[in-house]
Amino acid sequence: MAAERDFSKGSRLYESLSQLVGEEDLFTEPEDLIPYGFDGTAALRHKATCVVSPRTTEAVSGIMKLASAEGIPIVTRGSGTGLSGGSIPVDGGIVLCLVQMDQILEVDPANLTILAEPGVITKAIDDAAHPHGLFYPPDPGSMKISTIGGNVANNSGGLRGLKYGVTRDYVMGMEVVLPSGEIAWLGSKCVKDVAGYSMKDMFIGSEGTLGIITKVLLKLVPRPKARRTLLASFDSMEDAARTVSHIIERQIIPCTLEFLDKKTCGCVEDYAKVGLPTEAAAIVLMETDGPESVVNDEADAMALIAEENGAISVEKAKDDAHAVRLASARRTAFSALARIRPTTILEDVTVPRSHLVEIVSFVEEVAAKYDLDIATFGHFGDGNVHPTILTDETNKEEMERVEHALSDIFDKTIELGGTITGEHGVGLAKKPFLPRQLIDASYQLLRQVKGAIDPQGLLNPGKIFDQAEKS
Repeated sequence: MAAERDFSKGSRLYESLSQLVGEEDLFTEPEDLIPYGFDGTAALRHKATCVVSPRTTEAVSGIMKLASAEGIPIVTRGSGTGLSGGSIPVDGGIVLCLVQMDQILEVDPANLTILAEPGVITKAIDDAAHPHGLFYPPDPGSMKISTIGGNVANNSGGLRGLKYGVTRDYVMGMEVVLPSGEIAWLGSKCVKDVAGYSMKDMFIGSEGTLGIITKVLLKLVPRPKARRTLLASFDSMEDAARTVSHIIERQIIPCTLEFLDKKTCGCVEDYAKVGLPTEAAAIVLMETDGPESVVNDEADAMALIAEENGAISVEKAKDDAHAVRLASARRTAFSALARIRPTTILEDVTVPRSHLVEIVSFVEEVAAKYDLDIATFGHFGDGNVHPTILTDETNKEEMERVEHALSDIFDKTIELGGTITGEHGVGLAKKPFLPRQLIDASYQLLRQVKGAIDPQGLLNPGKIFDQAEKS
């Protein structure tokens, strides 16, 4: 029934939507809908039937009221960089694209906050803070193209997560359009605010299943005065992991502790030509920031710890340009690997740091078991690992092996006390695996929350849970 809704020009629904956003922001022609049928997730796509791109909260509210009255599913979308299939369209639904709501509404240095619309590019948040001597730390790999609304909806992480935390740690408030079309403000500029349930936290990471974020109030912090970057190479992953453990044990909390395995390192060097030691089994990117004297001491201490744990070499950045070049070894990893095979599946699991070597070794065993090409890199400092499968989605037999490999990796992750997603979200891609992790009342609790806030199941249906699973 849903797939038969008529959004064609001149139809009742088309006219209703055009009154809300204008015809210039309403798309129903097949050629205009193609870019909205997929996101950054490999091997997931679905044809969109209608796309609206509102410019105001009032327009979003009007669209949601129409959807509620008509029983029309709504899938919210930003830049489409998600890696869990969270913005894949559904039959007979509306894709609500928020990229035109892209204004920074206020920078408030007195309260260390910034207020932005959801379509603002993530890096632009930090750029706006910079002239005021302030800093927005979360830095997902897609920060130059992802939107802040998408970051909040997926609770995005980034390379600086070890020291600074993730998106959730910086959201002080938000404006949300509820499934009824009503508009709610959650949170405040107050550092202390315990009035009622922390409702904003329920919407952070909810992947568009509970409400539509139309404004975000973010915390800023003073900008670090100095930064030092180091790159250490190792003969074994064990030495690299032990180095990271010893750095943390010494109570040094760098802003970045990233690793690349040998395969990733070789691909990055071939792609970016940054002078990486391709013979190494692992390299670790280390960055520390803060006051000049502290940064210098921490950089020296980390270099010494790496050497004590068998580092083949430790390279210190000579200047800012050199630091950027070293950091690019990690930031270009996905792009470098994506050149190897037609399909690149970037996975995302997190384990307690004490089990890092075990999960990386297990990924290598899985690659051999299923005869797959898997590279691994990620955030050693916070236990977030990205096994990256290089494959071809048109090869059905190989993709079946990929599915078995992923299932094994998720099971091992859970066995080690980890989580099936540290920063990408559940969406469609990991929906089948969520019940394996949430085996007690917590899974039912998630469904109860969804049923209470969105009883019609209109917002991003089929994501996180199967659409039929209603409380």
